[in-house]
This record gives sequence, C-alpha cells and structure tokens, in this order.
Amino acid sequence: MTTQEVANELVKFCSQGQFDKATDALYSADIVSMEAGAPPGGSREAKGIAAVKGKGEWWVANHEIHSVKVEGPLVAGSHFAVTFKMDVTFKPDARRFTMEEVGVYKVADGKIVYEEFFYNM
Repeated sequence: MTTQEVANELVKFCSQGQFDKATDALYSADIVSMEAGAPPGGSREAKGIAAVKGKGEWWVANHEIHSVKVEGPLVAGSHFAVTFKMDVTFKPDARRFTMEEVGVYKVADGKIVYEEFFYNM
C-alpha cells in the first residue's frame, strides 16, 4: 500500500473506534511508538508490535471512549499526520475530559513503522 492508502485506512479504522484493527492491519512488527508523556509506570517509547498492543490494552482498560473525531490525513512523502479529538473518561477516578492530539506516522514497505503523538499533558 502507498502512504496515502495506509493513511486513509488508519483514518477509517480510527473513525470507527477500531484502533486494534488498525494496529493489526497497518503496523509493522517492528513499529516504534512515542507518546508525549509516559503512562503510569511506563515509558514514552514502545518498541515492537507486542509493546504497542500492550499500550493499547492499557488505554482501553483505563479509559471509556464516548466519541472520537478524526481529521486528515495530511500526507507528505512517506509521512502523514492525523488529528484526533476524543471525549473520554479516565476510569480510575471517573474524570471525563476532551483530549486533542496530533499523530505523525512514517510508512515503509506499506506498513506504519513509526508513530509519535503530540498533546498537552
């Protein structure tokens, strides 16, 4: 797949709340993922598909997603960017908030090999 095709598929999956399907279909086994901040007890960086899936499992276990709006993609060569706006509740303290972030992705050989998320902590 081209970068544009990968980007379009990611937006489609994420718009439907199918983040796990996006990971399974579009991510390289050697994916590197960087967060703006580390989750409790974790690291900003996750290397490899198992670590990225683990990060996703932590997110689902600790957050209830009420809605998600995905905008983009904006494609440039092997990279693309997507914006996310999510209405979520952090389950441990029942705090509901709106989260806005930008995801920047790199594609090689038809798979996402790098992602980095930018958001206010």
